[in-house]
Parts: sequence; structure tokens; C-alpha cells
Amino acid sequence: MFKGIYNGKQCHLADIATVLSRAWSAGVDRIIVTGGSLEESKKALEIAETDGRLFCTVGVHPTRCKEFEESGDPEQHFQALLSLAQEGVQKGKVVAVGECGLDYDRLHFCPPEIQKKYFEKQFELAHVTKLPMFLHMRAAAEDFCEIVERNKEKFSAGVTHSFTGSAEDCDKLLSFNNMYIGVNGCSLKTTENLDVVKGIPVERMMIETDSPYCEIKNTHAGITYVNSLWPSKKKEKYDQNCIVKGRNEPCLVRQVLEVVAGCKGINDMNQMCRTIYHNTCGVFFPHDLDSAADALLADHHDSQ
Repeated sequence: MFKGIYNGKQCHLADIATVLSRAWSAGVDRIIVTGGSLEESKKALEIAETDGRLFCTVGVHPTRCKEFEESGDPEQHFQALLSLAQEGVQKGKVVAVGECGLDYDRLHFCPPEIQKKYFEKQFELAHVTKLPMFLHMRAAAEDFCEIVERNKEKFSAGVTHSFTGSAEDCDKLLSFNNMYIGVNGCSLKTTENLDVVKGIPVERMMIETDSPYCEIKNTHAGITYVNSLWPSKKKEKYDQNCIVKGRNEPCLVRQVLEVVAGCKGINDMNQMCRTIYHNTCGVFFPHDLDSAADALLADHHDSQ
């Protein structure tokens, strides 16, 4: 979509530079580009190398796990992932293993047994590289938590991103001391979703866009709390000064923050913002956690 291609049709020119510029102007500090297959992870690393503020993950999404067996040599495929992750760590660009996990909502892409086998296998990547995990859990909480429990010693920390589960699912995840819960537009669709988000401690939360997907739509329950708005136009009427209607962008992460604060009844977002930023740095950028926190505090004082 950031190449201007939607469902195979070119609607406008590639505009990733414009999208990134809008993100930096909106106060986004860093962006993690997510890999969902071996090929996608290679491309994510290439993109991450174009800017000092871009980073990436290496891993295989649950819906793509058939690629291990379709490669003809699952172990060789795994070793290629490991080599890529190690290369990216050396370059200071790969900050997590993922996106991996279980997705029982879309079993037509990959059956559960294959998903489980290669979800478990990817914990070895984290164990060898000492990277945290960027995780996906959709309608699969029981099997997901069982696998995480078995492998909890193999990874330092992780985030279960794009969380849309129940309060019970949330409690299961929070029972792992090294697990955070990632919230985006998909997490804020219904009043039930908002009730669950209300119960996630800020100390165990991260926010994200998951762009180009998971925007906060006008039909979402969370929309009432959104204050930051950008002009938008349909892709067919592309205008670089506007966001593309229906395509999510990193600059919109502030909207997620506003909805989380709104549903939790928090008027002053500064402290919550600092805590969530600290959580994120603690997992993905531990080496510069102190300097990042100091810079954020300085920014905060400057803006008073």
C-alpha cells in the first residue's frame, strides 16, 4: 500500500518517504517494520537500513507457517531465518523475533498443527539471538499460552500485539511476568474491547498502529475519544498532504493513545505516555533505555 498498490492495482506513486516524514513530524521516535515471512523479513531489514530511526523484526506469521514445509527443507528454512536475524542484530536493526504466534481465525491459510509446530520452533530464534518476541494471538489463547509457558525461559520479554481477546485471555497473558499487551485500532472496535483495555495495567501495555491495517474507524467504539485528526482523501484522489482514507499510518499512533486514555478516564496523558514509551524501550531498545527516558523527560519539560 505504501507503494501505492491496492489489491494489485496501482492507484498512486510510492509514498513511503511522505508517510515517514508525516510520522517524524507527528513526534514518532522510531518505527519497527514487521516481518511476516522469510522474504518479508529480508525486505523489512532492507527498509530498516534506509533510516536510523527504522528497525525491524525477523520471523514467520502464523498464517504463513506452511512456508517452512513448502521450502522442501524446514530446518534449512529455519537456519536462513536465524542467519538473517543474526545479521540484523549485528547491524543494530533487528530488535525482535516475529511476527509469530497462532491465528485460529484464518485457518484456511495454515492448519493449527503446523502453526503450533513452527510457533514453538521460533522460540529457538529468540533463545540463540537473545531477542524479545513480537507475538500474534487470534482466537487461540489456550494453545498460545501453553506454548509460551513451555518456552518462557527462552525469551527475555515479549509483546502480544494487536490484542483483541477477552479479559480472561488478558489475565492469562499478564500471568507471564515478561509479557506486554499491544493495543491498536483493532483492539478498540467495540465497547467490550474498551472494557478489556480499561483493565490492562499501563505498566504492561504498548501502543501501535500495525499500519497499513488496524486504523481507528468512525464505526469503532473508541472513535469518541479521538482528538487528533488528519485530512484524508480516497486513494484514487491521492494528495500527498493528506492521509489515504482507509490506510493506516504511523503518525496515527497518537489516536490509539487518546482512546486508551479516554476509556481509562485519564485526563493527563503525559505520565501514561512516559510509562508506555518506557515499556517499549525496555523490551526493544534496552541498551539506550536511560538516554531515551532522559530525552523524553527533557522534551516534556521543554513543552511545559
